[in-house]
Amino acid sequence: METAPQYERHYDEKGFWKKLAKVAAQVGSKVLYPALQLYYLLQSKDVPKSAKTLIIGALGYLILPTDLVPDFIPALGFTDDLTALMVVLRNLYKYITPEISARAKEEANKLLKQ
Repeated sequence: METAPQYERHYDEKGFWKKLAKVAAQVGSKVLYPALQLYYLLQSKDVPKSAKTLIIGALGYLILPTDLVPDFIPALGFTDDLTALMVVLRNLYKYITPEISARAKEEANKLLKQ
């Protein structure tokens, strides 16, 4: 699986957290949890650089507001983002540790309570 460079360039940590805080209530844990799992995978020393490139592409796609299905479209706006996150997550599932899952769940819960 390849990620397009135009999505990778949209990823930055500040933009990621800003986007999650902005859309948390709208997207719920179905988008937050996989996004956070990928974010914490990106931080892991055990994940190879090639896998991190996939993660950055998927997270960049999430941050980009005008992607295949624009985020502002009610009920559909994040379906393409979720698909991108899940495809990458499925390919990198072997790297997810119980600690990464726990951190992602904890952070998703915090974002949903804001």
